[in-house]
Amino acid sequence: MLNNLKPTEGSRKTKTRRCRGLGSGLGKNGGSGSKGQNSRTGGGVRLGFEGGQLPLFRRLPKRGFKHFGKKIYATVNLKVLNRYNDGEVIDLTRLVSDKVIKKEFNGLKVLGEGELTKKITIKANKFSESALEKINKAGAKAEVL
Repeated sequence: MLNNLKPTEGSRKTKTRRCRGLGSGLGKNGGSGSKGQNSRTGGGVRLGFEGGQLPLFRRLPKRGFKHFGKKIYATVNLKVLNRYNDGEVIDLTRLVSDKVIKKEFNGLKVLGEGELTKKITIKANKFSESALEKINKAGAKAEVL
């Protein structure tokens, strides 16, 4: 019956009540020891602090390199460009205004996934080899900026 349900033996444990007399097992100082930084409320040291010694994360050498001059290109696949009509000129600003690409970054790179069926002119900073092949095969033009 629902009114007789009880949790299984040992599955529920009562919370330790610290600093509630010697009989509690954690009376007087409540397991914090006496005096010192760590016994105080809000006391203790930050993560990685080694008592004033130079911490491990500062002793170890720095690793890796971040190339700040690297150019990141907005990419678009050929299959996406089939939405445009024959004879149209497609460039980065057009793709951003049509919400095909979210951001301009440092230019446009055309990748060769899918097939191109329209005869359009594509202006971009870079083209992959497969993209150039497919563009020429479709009779479209690729202009490198």
